[in-house]
Amino acid sequence: MIVYEATKQLFVEDVIQDKIEENIDRTFYERMGYHTSKSEREAWKNSMQYMLKVLIDNNIPGNVGIAIEFKIPNTSKRVDFIITGKDGNLKNTAIIIELKQWTEAEIVNGKDGIVQAFTGHALREVAHPSYQAWSYATTIEDYNETVQQEQIDLHPCAYLHNYVTVTPPTLLSDNYKDYLEKAPAFVKGDVEKLRDFINKYIKYGDDKETLYMIENGKIRPSKSLQDALSNMLKGNQEFVMIDDQKLVYETALQMARNSYRDGKKRVLIVKGGPGTGKSVLAVNLLVKLTNENMVCSYVTKNAAPRNVYATKLSGDFRKTRINNLFKGSGAFVESATNEFDVLIVDEAHRLNAKSGMFQNLGENQIKEIIKASKFSIFFIDETQRVTLKDIGSIEEIQKYINQAEAESEIMELESQFRCNGSDGYIAWIDDVLDIRKTGNSDGFELDYDIKVCDSPTEVRDIIFERNKINNKARLLAGYCWNWIKEGKNKSDVHDITIPEYDFAMSWNLGSSSTWAIDPDSVNEIGCIHTSQGLEFDYVGVIIGNDLRYENNKIKTDVTERAKTDQSIKGIYKIYQQDFEKAQKIADELIKNTYKTLMTRGQKGCYIYCVDKALAQYLRNRINRYNGITYPIDEEESNYNLMVAEDSEEYRYE
Repeated sequence: MIVYEATKQLFVEDVIQDKIEENIDRTFYERMGYHTSKSEREAWKNSMQYMLKVLIDNNIPGNVGIAIEFKIPNTSKRVDFIITGKDGNLKNTAIIIELKQWTEAEIVNGKDGIVQAFTGHALREVAHPSYQAWSYATTIEDYNETVQQEQIDLHPCAYLHNYVTVTPPTLLSDNYKDYLEKAPAFVKGDVEKLRDFINKYIKYGDDKETLYMIENGKIRPSKSLQDALSNMLKGNQEFVMIDDQKLVYETALQMARNSYRDGKKRVLIVKGGPGTGKSVLAVNLLVKLTNENMVCSYVTKNAAPRNVYATKLSGDFRKTRINNLFKGSGAFVESATNEFDVLIVDEAHRLNAKSGMFQNLGENQIKEIIKASKFSIFFIDETQRVTLKDIGSIEEIQKYINQAEAESEIMELESQFRCNGSDGYIAWIDDVLDIRKTGNSDGFELDYDIKVCDSPTEVRDIIFERNKINNKARLLAGYCWNWIKEGKNKSDVHDITIPEYDFAMSWNLGSSSTWAIDPDSVNEIGCIHTSQGLEFDYVGVIIGNDLRYENNKIKTDVTERAKTDQSIKGIYKIYQQDFEKAQKIADELIKNTYKTLMTRGQKGCYIYCVDKALAQYLRNRINRYNGITYPIDEEESNYNLMVAEDSEEYRYE
């Protein structure tokens, strides 16, 4: 969808007459149903004045096509500016320009194609403008059949008309060399250079012909993308399916093909606990359905699994387009009905109601996903909801299935591939943490290395040793220690300290989006958000004081959570309104968090508990079926939870 389109001649007239931002906003309202913000209109007004200076050049024909705010199909992304025409061989050509009003930017080390700049009224980490322009061009190439068949040439670039180069370079540094070569960045004073770039590829006007071809091209994945995906999955044992995965896979394929053929909405809900192969299935379906010409995306709320799986699938993340197939759950707020053939939602229990940076966009992510796709599949484990905003449930999904009048089916994955194939271990965890009563209260029979350690240093040392095997051992912890802002990218700034053992380590660094597979990340401690949806061979889990053993039962304590923990944001307000409801919610979130952490390891789990009574309780539960018990030396602890009158915080008295 193009919001504004014209020839160069008409565009120049609109800018000179100060009508450009009004015309863009009016068309935006007609097509999207709402007006843009005042700041965005000001940005248009400002940037279009600079583009006017670029285009007032006799070598650029007056009948070249101009498009502003082209929404790339199947994404929430919009291309700022497109110029179309024909090259010296009369071949259709488009220049894709990403416009920025930045005055400065900083390098972000350790993250591919990421810079730090002031945007959205704050200093944020965002994609490099050259990466943005290049990724937009490759997405159009990969999914627009007309661009593929007519071999329309796309040439991306970025124009930062307010940015002044600095020494040493930041935005133009060698850190971003790959993307600067694919999409050159022009800065303040580079009007002539940008004109030369346009003139290099456009010799003749096309009266918007290329714009029409791009706007009306059929959306389907390119053959080159299909081939690349197939080759990457072939022979990759990590994505091999077995047992009941195959049944779900074939059912999903059949439903997807039926919806692709008749256009009728269908939804498949797949229940499965930790390690039942939900993500393996999701990746296999993504590849297979893309190869059947369906427009398909893998969707998760949590960025960690999609970044890791995209990297594993691509092999070389920098030089592939695979990441365009992976989307966040908030990407469908503006999607049209049935814009996608298939949406594959992993970790559906993590879906939120609202989307956007400030949780103020859209109505409900489940509703938006079902609306946006002919066929959608939701992989879900309701016992892995770990934040207050997680609304993903089978009941909620079924509600929107009914509203959409869609056909639906529910299936369940039972085969266990994590924890050495033990459903018994998962059931034991549920029983031990008092999530649900199971038949595994006396333990479990399997070859699984589980141990409650006497100190966090013992857990750390075991994980360090296990990680030497194949880089598949990681330390994890409950969110009971603040994430120190000043050290979020420095492993020598220790967030998690346990002084009695001289133990000090950093939370996972903010400078990596693939912590779970980074070679040096064993030196940091992962949180729920960097490990959920992923698996390791061995995990070491540090249980904070938010989970204790008192008066012969498991006790949760939300007040022991870190102040920087956003997963419980809003819980204290609920406490003031309904104490019992808040207690129940907090209890569920804390227990689910530790269940999730303790089931990340396929071969072993090593545990340290801050609360000594809890450690002894876990040892007893591990060894009960062997007739071994440990005395629990509980201190008298009669705590009463009270609301502080002058704040939303709680204290114990």
